[in-house]
Amino acid sequence: QVQLVESGGGLAQAGGSLRLSCGTSARTFSSYSMGWFRQAPGKEREFVAAISRGGRIYYKDSVKGRFTISRDNAKNTAYLQMNSLKPEDTAVYYCAADQDSFPVSSDWHHYDYWGQGTQVTVSS
Repeated sequence: QVQLVESGGGLAQAGGSLRLSCGTSARTFSSYSMGWFRQAPGKEREFVAAISRGGRIYYKDSVKGRFTISRDNAKNTAYLQMNSLKPEDTAVYYCAADQDSFPVSSDWHHYDYWGQGTQVTVSS
């Protein structure tokens, strides 16, 4: 069982920045592709970004140029740097680990392990 723990959410003003972290004690962290998803009240969970085992990166169109996903396998941690935040980015953000998809999947159903979620609120 892989446990993922997110941190770094909070309140930001529009145009501001936040950095989310997703850590795990799993020794096999490097064997998972990692994704970030978000869910706003009353909306479906949606893909934000993903990074493959080899470092290939994919983004939701609306966050391209503003968000940066990365991973540090030595620290068993994935990150989501969020800049130029907008009120529409407000949601609970989840990190997830996928052991099977190649290189990555944007479909949350394919992910095997999930963090508890962290709230991101952007005020206008």
